[in-house]
Amino acid sequence: MMSMTTKQWKVTAEEAAPETLAEPASLLKKGGTVAFPTETVYGLGADARSTEAVAAVFAAKGRPSDNPLIVHIADRSQLEELTAPPEEAVSRLLDAFWPGPLTVVLPARPGVLSPLVTAGLSTVGVRMPDHPVALALIAAAGCPVAAPSANRSGRPSPTRASHVLEDLGGRIGGVVDGGEAGVGLESTVVEYAGGALHILRPGGVTQAQLQAVLPDVPVVGASAGLEAESLPEPEAPRAPGMKYAHYAPQGAMLLVQGEDPAAVQERIRAELDAAKQRGERTGVFTYAEHAHLFAADHVAVCGRLDDPASVARELYAALRSFDEAGVSFIAAEACPAAGIGQAVMNRLRKASGGNIRTV
Repeated sequence: MMSMTTKQWKVTAEEAAPETLAEPASLLKKGGTVAFPTETVYGLGADARSTEAVAAVFAAKGRPSDNPLIVHIADRSQLEELTAPPEEAVSRLLDAFWPGPLTVVLPARPGVLSPLVTAGLSTVGVRMPDHPVALALIAAAGCPVAAPSANRSGRPSPTRASHVLEDLGGRIGGVVDGGEAGVGLESTVVEYAGGALHILRPGGVTQAQLQAVLPDVPVVGASAGLEAESLPEPEAPRAPGMKYAHYAPQGAMLLVQGEDPAAVQERIRAELDAAKQRGERTGVFTYAEHAHLFAADHVAVCGRLDDPASVARELYAALRSFDEAGVSFIAAEACPAAGIGQAVMNRLRKASGGNIRTV
C-alpha cells in the first residue's frame, strides 16, 4: 500500500474530551484510520459503517478478510442501534463489566455495519472500552468504531503508541498516544447461546468473574481457549483470535509447560544450550522470580508470578523485545493457567504456533 503521513496526538486521560480529540475524531468521520488507547491494548479504529474505511484497516494490518472486527461504542444506548436486544443474562454482564474488557457477540441489525466488520456473519462483537481517551474519541467521532489491535497481523499486540508506530507508521492516518495500556491483554469475547455463556476468547475478564455474575448460567469454552485452535479452512471465525496465528515474535518460539517448575526450567536450559550449539541467537521468556535461572542472549522478564496482573500487562512488550534484540530462538516458560493466567497462556500458545513441549 502507498505510504502516508501518520499524525500523532498526545492526550492524557485527564485531558480526554471531545474538544482535545477533535482532529483525530474528524479524521475518523472522514473515513480515515486512527489508532487509539484502550484499557486492554491499542486499537486501530475506523467508522464501522463505512466499507471503504474498514477496508483500510484490513489493508494496513494485512489482516485476512474473514476475521471479524470488534465494534467499540461510547455509550450503552448505541448498542440498540447495532444489535438485537441482548438476553437478560447478557444484560447482567453489561451491567457488571461495561465499560471494560468484555466483548459480547450479538445478532447484528441488518444494513447498519459494513459487511467487512462481521466477515459475512449474522453476528457482531461489541464492547465499550474503559478508557477516557477512547470514550471521548468515539463520542466525538459520532459513529461506532471498528477496531482490531493496532499492529501488523500476526504480531504481538501494541500496549504503547510506540508499538503502533513500529508496525503501522506510514500505513495509517494517525495515532493518539494516551500512555501505556493498563490491562495489557485483549478483551474477553463471549456469546450467549443455548442457555449457556460461551467464552470465544479469554481475556481481561476471567471465567471466575463471569461465573460470579451469572451463578445460574453455565459458563463454558474457556478451556478450549487454551488450545491452539485450528478451524477448517471454509469456516469463518466467530471472534477475533480464533483462527489465525497471533501475537508471534519473529524468532522461532518454543513454549515449555508442566506441573513441576524445576523440570520446566531444566528443559528450557537444555533447549537454550542446543540452540546455542546451532549458532542461534537465544532468548528466554520468563518471570522476575526465575530470571536468574537462565543464561541467554536476551532475557525477557514478564512481570511477577505472584502478581498475575503484571504478567498480563507486560506480556506483549516482552514478546516484542525479542525482535528488538534480534533473537532467532526463544524458549518460553509457561505460567499457571488460572484467572488472568488463562488468557496469558492462550496468547503464549498462539505465539508459539503450537510448538509446545510438556514435561
